Amino acid sequence: MAISYDDFSKVDIRVGTVIKAEAFPEARKPSLKLWVDFGPEVGERKSSAQITRHYDPDTLVGRQVAAVVNFPPRQIGPFMSEILVLGFPDADGEVVLVGPTLPVPDGGRLF
Repeated sequence: MAISYDDFSKVDIRVGTVIKAEAFPEARKPSLKLWVDFGPEVGERKSSAQITRHYDPDTLVGRQVAAVVNFPPRQIGPFMSEILVLGFPDADGEVVLVGPTLPVPDGGRLF
């Protein structure tokens, strides 16, 4: 199914830097809680992400990631997830995060 550019432009995908990450033992599936800084326009947002197969909290801080910042928040157990951090499945279906290969300013919008 084809979509228009107008449809695509409604999805606000930005880059941000992980400033805090911690285990989320209350989640039903193994997950981490992430706090991501998207710069002055969007600010800091948080997310629950099922990324424990390839990532641990210590290795994520300082990493830039791509995320959808304009979905409505979702309650994940006791945690409110405000963004959807993006990734692709590896050969086993586990998440590999999407991010720039070179540093870019936080808050940059995907185009």
